[in-house]
Amino acid sequence: MDGSAPISLEPLRLRSPGASSDSPLEFDGCDTLSKLFLARTRALGDKTAHMEKHLGIWHRYSWNHYRETVATVAGGLAARGLGRGCRVGILSENRKEWVYADMAGQCLGGTVAGIYQTDAPTQCEHIITDAGLQALFVENDEQLDKFLEIEARVPDLGLVVVFDMDGLEGLDHPKIISWDQLLDEGRAFVAENPNHLDDAVAGSQTDDVCLLVYTSGTTGKPKGTMITSRNIIAAMQYADAVFEPTPGASMISYLPLAHIYERSLGAYLQIAHGLNVCFAESVQTVFDNIREVSPEIMNGVPRVWEKIYSSVNLRMKDATRPAQVMFSWALRAGERWAKYAQVNQPVPPLIAAERWLANRLVLSNVRTMIGLNSVTRCVSGAAPISPELLRWYWALGVRIYEGWGMSETVAAGIVNTPKGTKVGTIGRAIPGTNVRTDPDSGEIQVQSDLIFAGYINLPEKTAAEFTGDGYFRTGDVGEIDDEGYVRITGRIKDIIITEGGKNVAPAEIENELKFSPYITDAIVIGDRRKYLTALVMIDQENVEKYATDAKVSFSNFASLCAAPEVVALIEAEVEKVNGKFAQVEQIKKIRLIDQLLTAEDEELTPTLKLKRQTVEKKYAALIEDMY
Repeated sequence: MDGSAPISLEPLRLRSPGASSDSPLEFDGCDTLSKLFLARTRALGDKTAHMEKHLGIWHRYSWNHYRETVATVAGGLAARGLGRGCRVGILSENRKEWVYADMAGQCLGGTVAGIYQTDAPTQCEHIITDAGLQALFVENDEQLDKFLEIEARVPDLGLVVVFDMDGLEGLDHPKIISWDQLLDEGRAFVAENPNHLDDAVAGSQTDDVCLLVYTSGTTGKPKGTMITSRNIIAAMQYADAVFEPTPGASMISYLPLAHIYERSLGAYLQIAHGLNVCFAESVQTVFDNIREVSPEIMNGVPRVWEKIYSSVNLRMKDATRPAQVMFSWALRAGERWAKYAQVNQPVPPLIAAERWLANRLVLSNVRTMIGLNSVTRCVSGAAPISPELLRWYWALGVRIYEGWGMSETVAAGIVNTPKGTKVGTIGRAIPGTNVRTDPDSGEIQVQSDLIFAGYINLPEKTAAEFTGDGYFRTGDVGEIDDEGYVRITGRIKDIIITEGGKNVAPAEIENELKFSPYITDAIVIGDRRKYLTALVMIDQENVEKYATDAKVSFSNFASLCAAPEVVALIEAEVEKVNGKFAQVEQIKKIRLIDQLLTAEDEELTPTLKLKRQTVEKKYAALIEDMY
């Protein structure tokens, strides 16, 4: 990359085999995200696009700043020889530079791949090679070390840009430059080519592959999901159906942008509707940041909603007796109100009056305490959530709408909305999406303009994911009721067939277990075995509180999990859940995972779900001990 001439690559341009129509698809007159980006940034000008916290203070960045920085970054890449058809990667935690780099790559007519900051060097190597990356943005010295470890094995990666150069002063490497240097080169390029961004964006087409989203790779090497502009434009209908967003509404970005859920809702939804995205400082501070920002729109995964629920329960245990009584009364009043509100039925006057009083005296204060008093729309996705947990939030006054999507559907497809909700389901198909179940297996199959264009370099795998008439095989098992609401019962690959031949969907049991304030996650075991067992991950804060109050001795997390009183506590919680299921579906024995797990651990996905196969393999001895 000597900058003498742009590198000319044939851009990825593919039509999804699962598209529902051949008609043009536009959002506000734009058929690509990059065109929509230019329209929005010019219309919104000096209004706030992003907020970041530095040295304890939240700073605002305008839509003009967003467009100008993207133009500069695109110019810097162009000055380095990158043009239409380029392949760009981003390896970083969430920050404004992440989305700047993403949109710069797309506006150039390139394909952008996010890489999880928790990925090991070998995983980074696979994505860089598989995607054919030519440029890579990395956050800091820690992420840069991954490139340096694999540098000799990725010779086609010609440019590495570092956002944060702390600790890298004096670094002299022919392929590595700082973010500031790229911006300097970009400004010089834009000064000579002032219309460069507009010209590049004008060439974007609806079937260009603009994203490569890599799966978490729980059963092998991650697959690169090819997503087109058409797919993204279709996904924006999801926002209209669920959020009915108000321009300027705030939302917080904390789930990894390398994951399609956050990328779609936390980056592209913002562009579509002119929202204000606030970047959390880190995963560790996200709950503090939520309280500081008090967002109006909140996207979450079940683990996050479970954690907030758990923290409220923990605080209530420390509250005075009168406060506990008031909270219980207010929650019951909220539950009575929610029974009507959830199904859009008129609330009887007495129930409405009691709920108004409960909200005024208690519930609004609790929502303020957790940072959700301003929220108007909440969505839970990426994994099934307990219906009981959803009912609890609605009683509190936080309306969470459960939805369904995959990387292959741009995190959209089926969702509950303010106009139609049924707790215990994932909702109904959004406009333009057809959903059916296979009559033999019960597998949910989807046809839509949301459906991806295939897995890069894996044509046979891609073909196997579609039926003969163009429906995408989701791998989820479920049912569709007479009103069109879809209920998922599990994953085909996760279905347990007991020794007696009974089919058991573990997800339903696991969701019930996770509603306990003492259980963070669980994996049900039992395939080809006499009975069901479970590996349980406890909620550290609530169990520690229980142990302290009960005067149970423990010195660390492992000893806490080993305490007989704690084991008995969790067994009692499991017995409560057992009562909701048939005998063959009941858990007979449990073992506690005695390690604190974070997103950096191999047992958890980036959206904080336990990886079933990884956990079963790692804790095989613990499982065998139960049989």
